[in-house]
Amino acid sequence: MAEENKEQRSWRERLQHTYRLIIMNNETFEEIGSYRLSLLNVYVLISTLVVTLTAIVVMLIVFTPLKRMIPGYGDVRRDQELIRIYQQLDSMEQIIEAQRVYTENFRKMLTAQVDTFVQKPETLSGEDDSLDLLAIGPSEEEELLRQEVELEELTAHVAGQVNVSPREVPLEQLYFVPPLQGEISAGFMPDKKHYGIDILAPRNTPVKAAMDGWVVFSDWTLETGNTLAIQHPNNVITFYKHNSSLLKHVGDYVRAGEAVAIIGNTGALTSGPHLHFELWYKGKPVNPVDYITF
Repeated sequence: MAEENKEQRSWRERLQHTYRLIIMNNETFEEIGSYRLSLLNVYVLISTLVVTLTAIVVMLIVFTPLKRMIPGYGDVRRDQELIRIYQQLDSMEQIIEAQRVYTENFRKMLTAQVDTFVQKPETLSGEDDSLDLLAIGPSEEEELLRQEVELEELTAHVAGQVNVSPREVPLEQLYFVPPLQGEISAGFMPDKKHYGIDILAPRNTPVKAAMDGWVVFSDWTLETGNTLAIQHPNNVITFYKHNSSLLKHVGDYVRAGEAVAIIGNTGALTSGPHLHFELWYKGKPVNPVDYITF
């Protein structure tokens, strides 16, 4: 016990023992400075520096953005906000892509860029079995367009704006108003990519809507000039091309027989005043003469 006490006193004495630190010029041995030090002072100084540096590092991590650089130490609210922004961006990209497909489909329909094929349909009783009719199958883009149009009609029906029949009505049972009364100068020739008929009429003759519907396109194109398209119920779309002027805008609701344009001679694919009229049913062009008396 006495030896242990003696060692402890010896250790405390060594800690409190004073040393002198002298700084001298190595060449002239001139004393530049001297400092009185003890082991206890050195330990206290080192401990203070370590604690201070530790406190500074902890404060930098806690109160500055440096903590984001440490793996696993992120801002939970900030991460959730980034996830929400990424989800919104993905939704916007899907909407933009759907709009691009929709616009491309209409562009192809307006410029008559539709792929066709010849198919011999079933003949009715009393008809010549050797008669070959031209059947045009819808492309993938037209199928997407038809689905979008059906969705728009359903939405409008829920809002009480369009009266959509609960069952599909055959095209033969629909009533169409002739857009013009005049001579047909060019008929329906889908094999030559002429998906409608050309009707001659005097200048400044108003062009009428064939059925009730919504104007989905009203603009000028290079090939067809002033062009107007109307979406009708029952998957029917009508096109009115080469007009001198358009009387309706996109989003307008028109009634059957209402003037929507003025006959004209605009666009590259025309050689005189006339109306190029197209009738599309379920994404396929059909001969308007079979259903409308001009």
